[in-house]
Amino acid sequence: MQKFHLKNAETEKDTRPDFFRIAISVDCVIFSYDKKKLKVLVYESDFEEYAGLWALIGDLVQPEEDLEEAPNRILRERAGLQNVYMEQVYTFGHVDRHPAGRVITTAYYSLIDFKAHKLPHIETNLHWHEVGDIQKMAFDHREILNTCLQRLREKIMEQPIVFNLLPQKFSLRELQDLYEAILGVDLDRRNFRKRVMLKNWLVDLNEMEEDVPHRPGKLYKLKNQLKNSARSSQMKKEKISASTAAVSSTG
Repeated sequence: MQKFHLKNAETEKDTRPDFFRIAISVDCVIFSYDKKKLKVLVYESDFEEYAGLWALIGDLVQPEEDLEEAPNRILRERAGLQNVYMEQVYTFGHVDRHPAGRVITTAYYSLIDFKAHKLPHIETNLHWHEVGDIQKMAFDHREILNTCLQRLREKIMEQPIVFNLLPQKFSLRELQDLYEAILGVDLDRRNFRKRVMLKNWLVDLNEMEEDVPHRPGKLYKLKNQLKNSARSSQMKKEKISASTAAVSSTG
C-alpha cells in the first residue's frame, strides 16, 4: 500500500499563497413595504469607482467571525435591526466583482415592518427606495437584489414569511396589495382570498378596519406559532438544507 503523505497548514499556505488572499463578505438585502410599494434599504456607495450609485448594506467577514454571525452584526450596527427574519440566499463569486480584489460574497435578505423599525440617526446615508425604481447599482448589487427578490417571490405562497412585512393586524385587502407589490402583477381578488384561506395561516380577530376611504374590511393576524416559527427557525432550516446538499454532492 502506498504511504499517504500528510500536509501541514503552514506548508499549504506557503505553497498556495494566492488562495489564502481571497476576502469573504456579506451583503444584506433588507425589504420593507410602505404605501403599497416594496422597498429596499440602500446607501450611496462610498467607492470612487461607483460614485453616485446605490449599494446594499454589507461588510467583509471579520477574521475571528463566523459567516452566520456577520449578517446579524451588519444589520445591528448599520441599520439598528435585531431579531428580524433573515434567510441566506446565494453566494456570488465573479472574479472581478470587486475593484479592490477577489471578494466572494454571500447574500441574505431580511423582511421588516416598515413602521415598526426606524433607521438609526447616525446612519444618515441610508435610504428606502422602491425596488422597481433602482436600475444600475454598485458592484453586482442589482444582480444580488434581483436574486433575493426572486427567492422571495418563490416562497411567499408556500411559507408564511410575508407577514413579517405587515403590522400585527391587517385586512385581506392589505395582504393582497402586499402580494401584488412583491410579485409585480395584479391578482384576482376571489382566487387570492380563497387560496390564502386554504393555507389556514390566519386568525379572524372579529374586528373591522377604521378610518379607511373604502368599505371597512375584517381584520386578521397570523397565527402566533407560525410567525414565531418563520422568524426564529429559518436560518437553522437553511443551514440543514445546505449541509444536506453538500453531503449529497460529495457522496
